[in-house]
Parts: sequence; C-alpha cells; structure tokens
Amino acid sequence: MAHSLLSSPIFVLFVIIALGFIVGRIDIKGITLDVSAVIFVALLFGHFGVVVPAELGNFGMTLFIFAIGIQAGPGFFSTFKSKGKSLAGLAALLILTATLTTLAVTYICGLNAADTAGLLAGALTSTPGLATAREMAGDNAAISYGIAYPFGVIGVILFVKLLPRILKIDVRQEERALEADRRELNPDIVARAYRVTNPLIVGRRLQDIQLRLHTGAVISRIVRGEESILPHAATVLQEGDLIKVVGTPVSHDKTAEFVGERIEGELPFGKNVELQTGLVTARSIVNRTLGSLNLQQNFGCIVTRIRRAGIDLSPEPSLALKFGDKLTLVGRKDSMEEVLSFIGNEGKRVSDTDFLPIALGIALGVIVGKISLSFSNSFTFSFGLTGGVLLTALVLSAIGKTGPVLWTMSGPANQLLRQLGLLLFLANVGTSAGVGLVDTFRTSGWSLFIGGFFITLLPMIVTVTVARYFFRINILDLLGTLTGGMTSTPGLAAADSMSDSSAVSVAYATVYPVAMVLLIICIQIVSMIVGG
Repeated sequence: MAHSLLSSPIFVLFVIIALGFIVGRIDIKGITLDVSAVIFVALLFGHFGVVVPAELGNFGMTLFIFAIGIQAGPGFFSTFKSKGKSLAGLAALLILTATLTTLAVTYICGLNAADTAGLLAGALTSTPGLATAREMAGDNAAISYGIAYPFGVIGVILFVKLLPRILKIDVRQEERALEADRRELNPDIVARAYRVTNPLIVGRRLQDIQLRLHTGAVISRIVRGEESILPHAATVLQEGDLIKVVGTPVSHDKTAEFVGERIEGELPFGKNVELQTGLVTARSIVNRTLGSLNLQQNFGCIVTRIRRAGIDLSPEPSLALKFGDKLTLVGRKDSMEEVLSFIGNEGKRVSDTDFLPIALGIALGVIVGKISLSFSNSFTFSFGLTGGVLLTALVLSAIGKTGPVLWTMSGPANQLLRQLGLLLFLANVGTSAGVGLVDTFRTSGWSLFIGGFFITLLPMIVTVTVARYFFRINILDLLGTLTGGMTSTPGLAAADSMSDSSAVSVAYATVYPVAMVLLIICIQIVSMIVGG
C-alpha cells in the first residue's frame, strides 16, 4: 500500500505541498519560509528516491513564469526606462563576480573545463547555462552542475529571506517608501472646487482658456446659480461660476492662480448631471485613445480620472485605454447608461479567466525560447523555455490586445496560476536535486560543493554592498535584482512572498534577460579559458 502510494506522482506531489505549507508556517524568531519550504520537504523526499516527474515541474515553471510576465508587463518598460540601467548594471556585476569567483575556484582546486562550466551554471541555477556548459565542455559538466545546484537553489532562498533581517530593514516600511516614490512620479488625482474671480478668463470660452494645457487639470462641471453645466469647448465662463477641477496637487496649485479662489465643500450635480464609475471591458475600445472616443461630443460625458492597477491617471486625450481601467465619468443622466454600455462596464468579465490568451501566449513563448541565434561557429544563443515564456508574456502584456485577443489576466486568476505553477516547480526541483545528493558528495568530494557555495554567495554579497551603499536601492528592487541576476525562480518565489508589492517581480523581469544572456556568454568564455 505504502509503496503504491509513493509511486503515485499525484499523491507524492500533494503530500510534499501539504507538508511544505506546514513547515513554511513555522515561525522562528520572526522568520518563516512560507511557500519556499516546499523545496526543502521535496529535497528530503528526493533523498529517499521519491521523484516528482520533470514534466510536472516544467509545466509548473511555465505557468509561474507566464503569470509573472503578465503581471509585470505593464510596469516593466516604464521601470526599465527609470531604473533599468542601474538594475541591469547590478545584474551584470553579479554575473561578472560569479565568473571571477569561478575562475578563482578553478585555479585553487585545479578543475577542468567541464567542472568549471558546470559549477558556474549550477551555482546560478541556470538550465540554459547547463545546456551551454555541456555543449562547450562535454557531458561531465552535468556532474559539477548537480553538486552546485542544490545550494544554488537553497542558498538564494535563505539569502533573500534573511537579508532584510541582516540589514535591519523593515520590508513593509520600504514598501511604503517605494509607494511614496511612485506617488511622487505619479501623483494621486484629486478633485477640488474653485470660484471664477480672475478677470483675465471671465467672458472667455474654455477652448480659448486651455486650462488643461496651462495647468494639466480637467474641469469636470460648472455650477452657475442653481444650474449644473457640463463643460464644452464653447462654454463661456462668467464671474462667480463655481467649477469642479480634477488633477494632481501640482496642477491644482497652478489652477488656483489661473482661475481664482479655492472653495471648500462639494458642488451640487444638479438635476440632469450625475457621476458614475465604469469599467473598460468592451474589446472595441481597448488600446484606443481617450480622445478618439469623443465621449463628450457623442454622449455629453467627460472622463475626470482613470484608475489602472491601483494608480490614478490623468485623462489625457492621448492616453490609450486598457482592459479593466476604471473610469470616473460625469455626464447627463439620460445618456449615462448609454456611455456605460459603450465602454462595457461588465465587472464579471474582469474577474473571468479566458484561457485562450494563456494558451496562445505560452505556446508563443515556447516557440520564442527555441529560436537559436548563431553569431559565429563557436557562439550560439537561445532564450530557452523560461526566457522565451517570460519575454513573450512581458511583451504581450504591454501590448494589451491583438485583434480580439486580450493579453490580460484578472488578479485572482494570476495569483492562482502563479501559486499552482510555483508549487509544481518547487516539488520537482527539490526531489530531482535530492536524488543521489549524498552519494554525489561522497564520490566527488566536498571541493566542488564548497566552490559552488562561494560562487553562489559572494556575488550576492558584493551586489548587495554596491546596491545599498552606492545606489541606495530599495530592498524590494534589490531582492528582485538578486533573484533575477541569479536566474533563480525559487528565489523569486521566496522574495515575492515577503511583500504585497509587484516591485520584486518587476525588478526580476527587468534584469532576468540581461543576466541570462550574460551568463551564457561568460560560461562560454570560462570554458574556452580553462579548456584552452
């Protein structure tokens, strides 16, 4: 009976996951392993010969990486523009430090080319790196890879888990600091009321005043006496008009100088004007600019703000709408239902999971991962399964829509797929690494393991030192950079579980392609140096 159960991959998988969650909730002086404890339980099962099939692990890794890419995609390119150079530079520093450490270990221990290339790939847990190492130095590279790989996995997990405590950093406080920086770059949109007193704008049309151009703010409505008026280009301002203006704090400072005195309290909507919020779910308007919809002309309605992924955006005419955007609308009561119908406003569609984009996206990612680029007879490069799926998900998520296909996923669906994929991946990686681990140490000695230990650990220490004391990088960006630079998916899982912010995933996605390409190049270089 017991043998039959242990030979069942499904039974073993869920036993490992269940035990992993139990162990992960054990609190030792404020430190818990959370979901990453699954890999430690899996190592124990693997030591006793129980293995979760590689197909399940690859399937899980693909789901996890695709969900990460879809989540990180919208913020990836903006982050790369603002922080990309510094984060990519740190990833390059990590890879180069690992390469120099590998060469030092090779010199001290007298290793051959196969051992050297395998150690570097294993210490940084890179499957594409192993493929390169075997191609450059032969199949024996897999032995040193197998010795360095377990600590490459476990070491990164423990390092990112302990790093905030070692540096005496409150992750939640850093999370708030990062949010404050985001608010500085993308200030919250607020609504305020003003009385028109500036004689320079009294008696002039809104299209002549060009308030948005001069201040960046938007007039949502005008109250004149007991009448509520929706603003149009031809609307003429009169002295004493009360106007509701929506914009950033900076734009409001300019508006006060431009319009007149600020007044407290809410302005009445009037009998025929109301405020509504609606969700963008109609496929026909996704990726179309707000200005091209002509909502004011067609429906007598204006958009005062747009909320996307928890961030309020100013309703610029050039802003392209995305699926799930929440619009704040002010318009005539008799046309509001028509407006909401036009934009979709189907809350159920936002929470529904459409598997067509997921299946198509992953299939495209597999194809991209198999594309091989040859730069010379001795240097070829491919992104591999992980890199191909990640890059494809990032690009598709940033595009948002291709024809009728929306490259998006609801928050709960993303979380479920990411968690499921991660658990499958950790169970397979752990059991695979645990098989024969003790025997490998006995036959190959401890020198390769110790070498792998330093190749994993020293680059992270150097990178943290430079990042914190020279670049002053937020701990969440640093954790993502470390796990991305180490090409460590389990490390990302451990870091991601420490915060509710997407900053870790975005930083990981930012540096991962750089680290993967540079590592493959470095493995080829060390193979030629040692082999030559």
